[in-house]
Amino acid sequence: MAISLLTVTVISCDNRDDTTVVDNTAHAQVKDVTGTFTSGGGYKLTQPLSISNTTVVLVYRNVGTGSGAIWQQIPKTFYLDDNLSFPADRQLDYNFDFTTTDVQIRTEANFNQSTQMTNDEKSQFLVNQTFRIVLVPGVAGKTSTPVDYSDYNAVIKYFNINDKL
Repeated sequence: MAISLLTVTVISCDNRDDTTVVDNTAHAQVKDVTGTFTSGGGYKLTQPLSISNTTVVLVYRNVGTGSGAIWQQIPKTFYLDDNLSFPADRQLDYNFDFTTTDVQIRTEANFNQSTQMTNDEKSQFLVNQTFRIVLVPGVAGKTSTPVDYSDYNAVIKYFNINDKL
């Protein structure tokens, strides 16, 4: 799997004067991860990456079919259809966390994922899932985001990231 690196110019303003600080060392990265969530793996996928303390980590799940990628930001909750064989009101969550050395993507549920999902549900939510991890440089001192992180295409455009892996 490839990592796309691209230099991004980060601009921040110093509140004491009108001096603009430019950080030319910041890089945006895109990394695709594909895997199957299993009970033996703790319903987790771990991707080693080098992440600075100021990096913003975004994770998107490919919900498209065929050659059409549609990226949906996680965390995300899915409400599974009721099935008489399983508990009512089943919820399946995609979530992630990260350290400076990796990103861990996981599923969490209010039911037993091993025994209380149909084969179609397992295929749709657990088997051969593709995620895109987007690492963007953080801007020191900024409390608002310059772009809607839930919109994958807006993030790619704003940070001028080549996502053709």
